[in-house]
Amino acid sequence: MPRLAALVPCLLLSLGLASLWTTRPAAAEINCADAGTTVELNFCADKDYQAADKALNAAYASALAYIRTRDMDEQSDKERLEKAMRNAQRAWVAYRDSDCKDLVALEWSGGTGATAAILGCMTGKTIQRTKELNERYSEH
Repeated sequence: MPRLAALVPCLLLSLGLASLWTTRPAAAEINCADAGTTVELNFCADKDYQAADKALNAAYASALAYIRTRDMDEQSDKERLEKAMRNAQRAWVAYRDSDCKDLVALEWSGGTGATAAILGCMTGKTIQRTKELNERYSEH
């Protein structure tokens, strides 16, 4: 087993990946207001997306709670509305992922900015969907 551990740096070096192993900045060192390298840009884009996704999940949960407490004539109407919401959200996620992860990825042809572009697309669409859910399913 020690021989295998000794081979890892050699393997990384031969694959041209040694710089990724040794120069990757720690998350605490990255200033997203001044990100410049591809690694930093990708880290910051992912951080933005994670925050947007968290907000979307909260808005979605709030929308479902609103639907469950909505005054409707029949319980079956609430159940159908909740089911329709779940279906619409699944369809929206599929659309967002296809547009950003497939279409945007192909537009960038695997260039160094592809990851940040994909994450930027996903963040923008996620923020917009969060806004829609908050506007449609909140007490006015």
